[in-house]
Amino acid sequence: MDTETLTPETIVEQLRALRAHIPEYVQLPVGDARSLCRASLVSPSFVQATLSAAGEYDAVAGLLGRPIADQRQDVNDADRWVAVEDEARALLNGIAASNLVRRHRIGLTALQTYSICQQLVRQKEHARLLPHVKQMKGLNKFARTRAKALSSPTSTAPQSPPQPAPQSPPQPAPQPAKPQ
Repeated sequence: MDTETLTPETIVEQLRALRAHIPEYVQLPVGDARSLCRASLVSPSFVQATLSAAGEYDAVAGLLGRPIADQRQDVNDADRWVAVEDEARALLNGIAASNLVRRHRIGLTALQTYSICQQLVRQKEHARLLPHVKQMKGLNKFARTRAKALSSPTSTAPQSPPQPAPQSPPQPAPQPAKPQ
């Protein structure tokens, strides 16, 4: 099966267009989402028991202002949309993994380039690479991390003994207050 590869921009457009087809699609602030969570986590068996009660006595559904058929449809729709949530989450995880692989490939190539250039500048005929190696060295966060680790107090490198703190001259003792 040959599938056409789409650009990231095209996929973003399609995802945004897809949103318009999702019933009740909304983005919730964290506080609003938290306030909805407790009631949304009631057990499915509890929900079925309440539907049975409301179906048994029409006045209950009437008091809620929601016919029992609408309530049952909500339960059915929520169950079916869980499959969409799972697929969307799997899609997001796949996209993130793909980008991780890309970024790894980019980073590995950059680190290999740096290493090769460091070796080449040792030879005079490759001296033109010196400014590039210097720039790479300054930008290479891995090299700085190692340099910091080597100079940290927990490193195994010998360290000079600590210097004693300078002492200040003794202060005269305070005089007791004179009685009045």
